[in-house]
Amino acid sequence: MALDLIAGPAAASGGASGPAPAGLRTEFPFVLPRGYVDDAGTLHREGAMRLATARDEILPLRDPRVRENEAYLTVILLSRVVSRLGTVSMVTPQVIEGMFASDLAFLQDLYRRVNQEGTSQASVTCPACRHEFSVEIGGASPGES
Repeated sequence: MALDLIAGPAAASGGASGPAPAGLRTEFPFVLPRGYVDDAGTLHREGAMRLATARDEILPLRDPRVRENEAYLTVILLSRVVSRLGTVSMVTPQVIEGMFASDLAFLQDLYRRVNQEGTSQASVTCPACRHEFSVEIGGASPGES
């Protein structure tokens, strides 16, 4: 696979197996750095990504677009796990293709964090006072990161 985008629960296309057990966080809100601009010119920045399932990672490998170009795996995989993006009715591979490169990189990093590391938080250190703390990578509201 061309990317570090492989890991694992549910998709609108059949990956969900029911409600998550209490205490298991399966969806992670985010705010895109730039935002997706749809055909009508509307900017969409807020969204959510759910945990990936094994199905989410296996089925795209059968897709002819992935067989032709391995890098397309990222597009298919993200379109399966981005569960919400602004008022976009359905996040399709075409939506992911239309994103700015910085937003695609952001989603790839978020995918890796939530599916391989189990968190959407990062440890940081204040450069002024050297205080260590955690920040939410996905952002809690528009403009935050």
